[in-house]
Amino acid sequence: MRWPWCWTRRAIWRTSQHNQTVIRGVVMLGYPISEIVFLVGWIAGAGVLVGILAGLFGIGGGAVIVPVLYEVFRVLNVPEELRMQMCIGTSLAIIVPTTVRSYYAHKKRGAVIMEVVKAWAVPSVIGVILGSVIASFAPSAVFKIAFVIFATFISARMLFGADRLSLGKDLPGCILLSVYGFITGLFSSLVGVSGGAVSNAVLTLYGRTMQQAVATSSGIGVPITIVGTIGYMFAGWHHMSQLPPLSIGFVSLIGVALMAPVSSYTASYGVRLAHWLPRRKLEIAFGIFLGLASLRFLISLL
Repeated sequence: MRWPWCWTRRAIWRTSQHNQTVIRGVVMLGYPISEIVFLVGWIAGAGVLVGILAGLFGIGGGAVIVPVLYEVFRVLNVPEELRMQMCIGTSLAIIVPTTVRSYYAHKKRGAVIMEVVKAWAVPSVIGVILGSVIASFAPSAVFKIAFVIFATFISARMLFGADRLSLGKDLPGCILLSVYGFITGLFSSLVGVSGGAVSNAVLTLYGRTMQQAVATSSGIGVPITIVGTIGYMFAGWHHMSQLPPLSIGFVSLIGVALMAPVSSYTASYGVRLAHWLPRRKLEIAFGIFLGLASLRFLISLL
């Protein structure tokens, strides 16, 4: 098996579907410099787009990262059967720091519902582990379908105001909370998010304020993203020879190192755009964005 950090030489670099051959030259960490530069350029460009979209729509998780990374990895010729898994694993790794910072900030303000975090922690981790196991052998279509369901759900909430629904004013018992936690963890690991979209929906349906829901979701997202990242590293280990340079399993280290800081910097430009548009128009725009992303994945399934 080829170790990603070994200093070896590789003469062939697949730059297109025709498997073009490049001249043997200087290598870095076992890869031609041209290969590294090519990957860095595309990831950095994707980080700019993710940052602007995140600032514009007020969301920086997998809902934005996964569709963008999918197109980047398509250009980089990551095999179709592994592309979605690569997007999801990298997305989970990218949002780990944001989730951790968000959780501690909300906790200081006392907005986190700790009883929910404690009830969901173990079931959500079990769900994440199951999702990682699925990633090691399931076809790409499974993850595309999961993302379509996720994106359609969020899009419907944005476009039609589905958040006005209610399941009651009190939180359910421990058993049902555990079920919600398991579903949140499993679904998060299949679509590359921290689980906020699912847990926010559940908590607001049970009468909790959006501030409480967001704060509590950040706490649940910490174990989900950390365990999910590690799980996807292991899940993709036996596919290393087919993945981009400097990847550990289904996690692109270049993607993590570049996209997080670049997207954080360019998010301010998206925020400026957001202040030019009314909130309702932003919701509609984001709903349309997710709808188009869903359509893109549906077409790829045909």
